Amino acid sequence: MRFYFPLLLILIIACAPKNSEQTAESTPTHTALDSALLSENEMKYLRNIKQLTFGGNNAEAYWSFDDEMLVFQSDYSGWGAECDQIFYTNWKTDDLKNNMPQRLSTGLGRTTCSYFLPGNQSIVYASTHLGGDDCPPVPERRADGKYVWPIYDTYDIFTADLEGNILEQLTNDPGYDGEATLSPQGDKIVFTSMRTGDLELFTMNIDGSDVKQITSDLGYDGGAFFSPDGSKLVWRASRPQTEEEKAEYLELLAEGLVKPTEMELYVSNVDGSDIQKITDLGQANWAPFFHPSGEKIIFASNHHTERGFPFNLYMINLDGTGLVRITENDTFDAFPVFSNDGKHLVFSSNRNNGGTRDTNLFVAEWIGD
Repeated sequence: MRFYFPLLLILIIACAPKNSEQTAESTPTHTALDSALLSENEMKYLRNIKQLTFGGNNAEAYWSFDDEMLVFQSDYSGWGAECDQIFYTNWKTDDLKNNMPQRLSTGLGRTTCSYFLPGNQSIVYASTHLGGDDCPPVPERRADGKYVWPIYDTYDIFTADLEGNILEQLTNDPGYDGEATLSPQGDKIVFTSMRTGDLELFTMNIDGSDVKQITSDLGYDGGAFFSPDGSKLVWRASRPQTEEEKAEYLELLAEGLVKPTEMELYVSNVDGSDIQKITDLGQANWAPFFHPSGEKIIFASNHHTERGFPFNLYMINLDGTGLVRITENDTFDAFPVFSNDGKHLVFSSNRNNGGTRDTNLFVAEWIGD
């Protein structure tokens, strides 16, 4: 589940050598495109940026195990998507400005959160298509002014091949099942489910067996990812504290809604033990992903502003220390994901969209620590 960008925007709307002995080969060099798309401070962390998509809302791009492909969701009408559908691309060679990528979802309903399975010949993703052919509606603007996400109870988790044929249905419990991601070892899936009456994290084997509940505290737990060694999980969560906050959370949940404007990041062992709160920044801290070292988290946040925007990328140590800002875009940066080899970062951004509300995918070399 992700931010619905049009609603969100309506409501809120060169790297120097480290030392004199550093060789020219090891000195980061930047292209003209870098200078056009990245600020000077951003170029401390990123270089050789490439824009992959050029229309619609494109998000949640995840790497194949060999880092050659990306699977992502898009609502780009130019590709025939009325609402979010799943596509994949060979990111180094495909020209998505002029050509449509292969669609992997059915084209019916709404989809979210796709991820490559071992072998790079199939994916896992969530879809509402069993609940109806049409796109389920995005919530209308509320009279109370609250910004909310819909929790569609028709979401279930499926696997599909690279021609879009559904292979298996992994969940069939009543209520929301989605936000599935895979461990780097390829053996376990973590996902969010309403099967207990609250939005909790669960793990299962890649065939849907051995389902285990990971979280149990009241509040939304979602958007989870495994650490590089598969031993830990990181995710975003809301934790209503007062009786009023708890009542509001439960009332919205009964309507199939959740308010995502107050979220912090948590980490635990893969079995749910030793849960630790990483951030205490306020506002929305979300889309966390492990740094290749396994010792840091990159994430999206709007904590630096009272207006609710922009969102930028930050990095923080697992113990909550060492917060650094990675991007400085004045609109929206989110969904950062490191490649398996740690050499590239893919993320979604409103930069370079010609003043539209389009959110596009970008890949850049990672040159930060």
